Amino acid sequence: MSRDKTVAWREALHAVMPLCLSYIPVGLACGVLLQQVGFNVYLTAFLSIIVFSGGAQFLVASMLSIQAPIYSTILMTFFLELRYMLLSSSMSMFMKKEKKRFIALFSQSLNDENYAVNYLKYSTDPTWNSKKALYVNWFSLLSWLLSNVVGTLLGSMITLDADMVHFALTAMFIFMFVMQMKDATLIFTGLLSGVLSVIFMLAFQNTFGLIVATVLASLCGYVAERLFKKQAEDKKKVENELNPPLFPFSEQETNNND
Repeated sequence: MSRDKTVAWREALHAVMPLCLSYIPVGLACGVLLQQVGFNVYLTAFLSIIVFSGGAQFLVASMLSIQAPIYSTILMTFFLELRYMLLSSSMSMFMKKEKKRFIALFSQSLNDENYAVNYLKYSTDPTWNSKKALYVNWFSLLSWLLSNVVGTLLGSMITLDADMVHFALTAMFIFMFVMQMKDATLIFTGLLSGVLSVIFMLAFQNTFGLIVATVLASLCGYVAERLFKKQAEDKKKVENELNPPLFPFSEQETNNND
């Protein structure tokens, strides 16, 4: 293995290690629930790789436990996972030079948490690249897969308190949100998303409310960001008009004279 590849996967592992550790209790709980509704190790592994979403897999276990129709389970999972369209579109700016095969591999292993890790690294680390981002996805997928499988194997012996699972999920998302609190727009969007999630969850009485809240909060955040940028540009324009430069030469003219 070349030195560049070694450095890449080590940097990715260092960045994603907190996420991998946080997956363990949630993944064990998910594996236990899947075992209780009739999943064996192979079906659990297959679902973990294909879906790779804690929310969707908990939803599958819940709906199978009440003997919901297969089509209803598939539709609910589809609507719940529609948010990945938003995540993928925002990551596309970093993948413009990649081949379709790479994009397919990356997209298959994308989820909420490793998206947050990669987006944060792209925003703060100029050396971060698509290879490291793919390693982050794969390490998180491996951690989730192993936790699910172990939970299924030990499902008949392990008893997990549901409050602990909820705490782990809540703590993980709070950590991801705090790490991205860089300006007022992001803080506003995050808080608005939380308020809308509560409102629409109470209104819809299911996780579809989370999708509606995410879309609306994202749109509001986008509009707010455009307004803030426009105000900053207008303010700068007014300042330039009130305080014109002593030597009003354009940058192009200065370069030509040099």
